[in-house]
Amino acid sequence: MTSMHHSPAEHDPGLSRRRLGFGSITFMIIAASAPLTVVAGGVTTSYAVTGSLGVPLGFLLIAVILTAFAVGYTAMSRFVTNAGAFYAYVAQGLNRALGVGGSLLALVSYNAMQIGIYGLFGFQISAMLEAKNGTSTPWWLWVFLCIVVVGVLGVNRVDLSAKVLGTLVALEFVVVIVFDIVALGVAPEGVSTAALNPAALFGPALGLVLVFGVAAFMGFESGAIYGEEAKDPQRTVARATYAAVAIIGLFYAFSAWAFSVGVGPSAIVDASRESGPDLMFVFMTDHVGVLLADIMSLLFITSLFAALQAFHNAVARYLYSLGREGVLPHHFGRTNRAGAPWAGSLAQSVLAVVVVAGFAIAGDALGGAKALGGAPEILFPVLTLFTWLTNTGAAGLVLLMGITAIAAFGYFRKDSRGLSVWTTSIAPLASAAALLAIFVLVLGNFPLMLGQTEPDATTIVLPALLIVALVGGIIWGAVLKRRDPAVYARIGHGTEPGAYGTALIDVVGDQK
Repeated sequence: MTSMHHSPAEHDPGLSRRRLGFGSITFMIIAASAPLTVVAGGVTTSYAVTGSLGVPLGFLLIAVILTAFAVGYTAMSRFVTNAGAFYAYVAQGLNRALGVGGSLLALVSYNAMQIGIYGLFGFQISAMLEAKNGTSTPWWLWVFLCIVVVGVLGVNRVDLSAKVLGTLVALEFVVVIVFDIVALGVAPEGVSTAALNPAALFGPALGLVLVFGVAAFMGFESGAIYGEEAKDPQRTVARATYAAVAIIGLFYAFSAWAFSVGVGPSAIVDASRESGPDLMFVFMTDHVGVLLADIMSLLFITSLFAALQAFHNAVARYLYSLGREGVLPHHFGRTNRAGAPWAGSLAQSVLAVVVVAGFAIAGDALGGAKALGGAPEILFPVLTLFTWLTNTGAAGLVLLMGITAIAAFGYFRKDSRGLSVWTTSIAPLASAAALLAIFVLVLGNFPLMLGQTEPDATTIVLPALLIVALVGGIIWGAVLKRRDPAVYARIGHGTEPGAYGTALIDVVGDQK
């Protein structure tokens, strides 16, 4: 065994250790999925676009596919502990160059999700202030303030971030449960099970239901990113991932069904098309009163904030992992005294400022409304920044999960570690096939996801960003193999030798 070459990052204190328990990681995973945002926005969008009552069962089907994915993924988390989770899994399960490709795909996807959500966040605050007291404020003002808050939390101890997110997620669950109870109580057509009829799902709209439903779960895979900071990496990550996918799958399905009961199965599609994400708040104003609807509107904003923080943390840890291993400049592999990846956190905040500023300037220059064929100017950040980037990010994460599922199969094919065929082969390959099929469906329906009547430049450019990141990363991995074999050997193996049961790295052997 030869020792690893030292890099500046290795003299750093590293990520804070053993800070996060099962509950903290579960909450951070669920925060990224933003339950209130999904029920208010995702559920209504799914009903409106698919025209199908199969939305609740669609969530359950996606939860089953993602649970199958989690089998191989969480099995790997017991043997590979790395803040750049997908990156390390693909590097160790397939090959190092593909691991670098996966890492850049993850960076583009998580950044797109995070920065895209800022568009909806800024719109919601400015729209709420205008509706309540007539104050007109630019959407980007609130976004820039939020970037500062997210950045400050990002460079603090991770358990502070976890406590904030845990509190916000708990409040989200409470208000959605209140909404579900009210909806089931109103039930204009009775407590109908029409939306739970399998025939509603397994019809012509099945592909669309999966395409629009899968984005609701994005972030569920982020548990392994916190492996190095978990109290018990071998068990905590797996348990938190299974718990999160089960909780959000059942919660989304139940709430989507309650939504159909509250509005009426025969009316839910038309009502969703007419009111969009406002339908939930309009419904609560009509049936409970304006105070509770206002509280829910406020929590809708904090739900978006929780997702912003969770995706910010994910990007910072990927940058940290890549910097530590020399794939990106070592500067990114730096942490502060709080054990937070400050350089990665700062880089993500700067990128968010640049992208948001670009959209703000474009919106002003184009007059917002004229740019969007007569849509109200205030909707500009929702119809562009939010819609374009979050759909791109979700597509990238679905592709990345498909590749990671194949990597889990590849990892255990070399050594099954005494695990069952279900864990090492059947579940990973079945979920890979399903996820890659959903990715193809997403690409096929991309104009619809972007709300376009006719495809335009964005229809091609946005998905192309994902492919360029993946291919560019593979090429960069090949360059590293030739230029710096020591760095190449470390790809995906960056946890310090011996820590948490990780093996020492043989720099000469196994350099796939």
